[in-house]
Amino acid sequence: MTAADPGATPAAERAPAPDLARGVMLLLIALANVHRFVFGAVPGQLGGVDRAVVLVETVLVDGRAYPLFGLLFGYGVVQLARRRDARSGVALVRRRGGWMIAIGLVYGLLLFSGEIVGAYGVLAVLLAGVLVRGSEAALFTVAVGGLVLVGALTSGVPPVPGSPQGSFVSITLAAPMQALVARTGEWALSGLLGQAVGVVGAIAIGALAARARVLDEPEQHRRLLARTAVAGLVPAVLGGLPQALLLIGVWTPSAELVALSSSVHALTGYAGAAGYAALFGLLACRVGRAPSRAAGALRAAGQRSLSCYLTQSVVFVALFPAWTLGLGATTPLWGAALIGIGTWLLTVALAVTSAHTGRRGPAEALLRRLTYGPGSGRNARPGEARPDERV
Repeated sequence: MTAADPGATPAAERAPAPDLARGVMLLLIALANVHRFVFGAVPGQLGGVDRAVVLVETVLVDGRAYPLFGLLFGYGVVQLARRRDARSGVALVRRRGGWMIAIGLVYGLLLFSGEIVGAYGVLAVLLAGVLVRGSEAALFTVAVGGLVLVGALTSGVPPVPGSPQGSFVSITLAAPMQALVARTGEWALSGLLGQAVGVVGAIAIGALAARARVLDEPEQHRRLLARTAVAGLVPAVLGGLPQALLLIGVWTPSAELVALSSSVHALTGYAGAAGYAALFGLLACRVGRAPSRAAGALRAAGQRSLSCYLTQSVVFVALFPAWTLGLGATTPLWGAALIGIGTWLLTVALAVTSAHTGRRGPAEALLRRLTYGPGSGRNARPGEARPDERV
């Protein structure tokens, strides 16, 4: 970091709405990921409660959480580079993206091959110029292209959640070394390439929203946010319903309709992501008028979203894969959902404790140090904590 570089954005200058959104988003991510660790379900034999879980999560979580993650990532990239000139901003985003690839590689090989940190790093490196200094037309083109790819590549028979076909092969293997070898291939194809294709459009949409400061200044965009919330979430629910009915066995369509259902589910997931982001922006408006402990806790988690995200996988890996405790073979989907919610609550509690002591999340501190150089990841002493870091 040069003398002229302003360094990392101080906590006091962070807009509350994106952090609040990231805090809630982590719950959706936990629910989306935990079912990838369950592999004992038999297609066609889901219990009544499990079928209800599949129905709710298909229309509200699956295919919606990760596009939301991508949208907020794109928003954050623009925020990250905003305090710099275009050239140094692009260099910073690429440098940060390179280290994210390294973190994703370690994370994907050791823990969860479906991780998305590495994919975001790849897209940050490749799209830094477009995200930071590209025209709105260029960002719009990337967004549309991403949507076309998602629609084209997701037309197929969806696996039943909780079944071996709905999980990664590495999670079902009892031998640790065999699981490691399997994760290597899974991460390269699914975790890196597949995830990157799946969220590239969402990242561009997030960058467009950041250019307009929609979440930085939600009070000034309340009407737009309200319209986007309705226009995004309603299609997400309706577009996910056919897929949900297919997965729980209520609907048995032709092969052509199966393909169409999968594409519609994926495309409306983008609408759902925008709807969720808008909804969280409206929530930030309300919180701004009447701050609460709950909102402060969510912001603390959002400011430490990378650490919380990694912690989720540590918990899931300790419990579910066949090469650890193997609970994924016997845990019902509703039980996994409860574990996902409990894990999210645990990470929020850890984030609150970290905020009270003036500490960043360990993953955020590491990434800042790698990106900005020695000294940048230093934690503030409790007496030095900024007012907006307290929850």
